[in-house]
Amino acid sequence: MEEQNLKNWTLDKAHSSIEFSVRHMMISSVKGGFKDFDAEIKLDPENLEKADVKFTINAASVDTNQSDRDAHLKSPDFFDVAKFPFITFTTKSVVKNGDNLTVKGDLTIKGVSREIAVKGEIQGPIKDPYGKQRIGFDGESTVNRKEFGLNWNMILEGGGVLVGDTVKLSIHLEAFTD
Repeated sequence: MEEQNLKNWTLDKAHSSIEFSVRHMMISSVKGGFKDFDAEIKLDPENLEKADVKFTINAASVDTNQSDRDAHLKSPDFFDVAKFPFITFTTKSVVKNGDNLTVKGDLTIKGVSREIAVKGEIQGPIKDPYGKQRIGFDGESTVNRKEFGLNWNMILEGGGVLVGDTVKLSIHLEAFTD
């Protein structure tokens, strides 16, 4: 991507999150997220279509607030963190429509890459009380976990499955630059 006016931005981890939800037993949703992630962000707020962003998520940092489930998610049945320690997302294109963005990129889980689209809204940039420029993004996407080799499931006695195939992703990011 063209880097002519792109600045390096720092991810503000204290004000950012990467979360997911998936159906449990066909009747409710289980939510979780990742506690450890980082990003390389290059962008020009006046020309967001040229943004170049790469996220790296430590797969072992998965947290659903239930230790047994987290251990299962880290196992070969799901993320197989011993073999595939990172989940990545690399931007391929950004389309801006007002404050709305559609960010397309390659999501890689367990060594399998698929292009996904994250639709969301950009906020800012603003100047914070310390003289830094800040920008925010809230976005969502939906993926089929089986497309990434996350196939484990269990058939329920009354019909249906234990874990849904559709995973809703929710991304909330804040970044700053001098």
